[in-house]
Amino acid sequence: MKPILIEQPESEAASQSVGAVELPPNLLHHKHLLFNRELSWLEFNRRVLEEALDETQPLLERLKFLAIFSTNLDEFFMIRVSGLKEELEEEIHEPSPDGMTPAEQLKQISEQLRPMVAAQMRCLTQEILPALETEGISVTPYKELTTEEQQALDTYFMENVFPVLTPQAVDPGHPFPYISNLSLNLGLMIEPAEAAGEDDAEHLSDELRFARVKIPPLVSRLVPVGDTDKKFTLLGDVVAANIDELFPGMRSSGSYLFRVTRDADIEIREDEAGDLLRMVEQQLRKRRFGDAVRLEVSDEMPPEMVASLTKSLDLTDDDVYRIEGPLNVPDFMRLYGLESPELKDKPLQTSVPAPLAQGQNIFDVIRQQDILLHHPYTAYSTVVEFIQKAALDPDVLAIKICLYRAGQNSPIVPALIEASE
Repeated sequence: MKPILIEQPESEAASQSVGAVELPPNLLHHKHLLFNRELSWLEFNRRVLEEALDETQPLLERLKFLAIFSTNLDEFFMIRVSGLKEELEEEIHEPSPDGMTPAEQLKQISEQLRPMVAAQMRCLTQEILPALETEGISVTPYKELTTEEQQALDTYFMENVFPVLTPQAVDPGHPFPYISNLSLNLGLMIEPAEAAGEDDAEHLSDELRFARVKIPPLVSRLVPVGDTDKKFTLLGDVVAANIDELFPGMRSSGSYLFRVTRDADIEIREDEAGDLLRMVEQQLRKRRFGDAVRLEVSDEMPPEMVASLTKSLDLTDDDVYRIEGPLNVPDFMRLYGLESPELKDKPLQTSVPAPLAQGQNIFDVIRQQDILLHHPYTAYSTVVEFIQKAALDPDVLAIKICLYRAGQNSPIVPALIEASE
């Protein structure tokens, strides 16, 4: 291969310009010069994790980066990993531009990601949560709470959680249940109480079967403990402690959390879509039932149960991630909402462009002059006001906007809905 040459300019004047670069012919044929797209993305997410590992960051900011690391991974598996798996199923073995086949990419993803997930859990359980406890903010396991606190949580469970739970057991008349994407679940093996003696905890009868309980998504995963607003326990722990209430007349040897990630990619060919809106709606409904691509299980889950789940979800051992800590780190973002400014970055001081600071109609102002918005230094309320005014202005014929990751309480979405009506 001919080497890459950079010619240095001879004159001082020429030194201000970029030197000529001689690139090898057929650059894309030199695969060692190219980065793999998926592995490059993993390196990006590693940098997110490194922000969480940075001890100079405020505690709640570190927690936020741990949550972002997890949500990024969810999207990565739902879109990128699912795409590679689909290529394998369709027996597409063509390598990517860097020379890696889909199987090789999946293997590398698994090998590189596992140490990152382990580092994330160590950071959360050994650094951030203990440090938050010294600041008066605690997430305490149910088993470590006082009897009075446990009794109060049991009452909370019966009144607020029990009514919305639907336990599902697998037997010849009830096949393995559908596990929704990114849902948090408890798995357990149950059998009739009379099938084993009271002193025979290890006894396994022929009537032993798998059962699943979905942790309700609409109930806060961090349950307040006592009267303070800075002590919590995990909802999964509360449900597990009261699991017998869901299976009267049955017994189990323990329950274990697991989480499934499914293919959520959408492929729409606009040139073949007669009704684009209808096709998008169909694809959105369809992706709820995408193939499983990842199984996360609590580290304590018995190997037999892991193997059963893996087989039922049509996954392989490489798709299983044992987690030594909480399975859904974004649940901890509730702590970020606490009034603890000393544990967060100082709020950025934003400004409103001078021509708009007097409260004039934004359309009158931009008719007179252009306005440059530079975020995050310019207050985003300027954009929100612009959209809201446009939605109500009868002279506005159309609003063209691309929304990406709109917040749950975004004021822009209601404004667009109002404009459409």
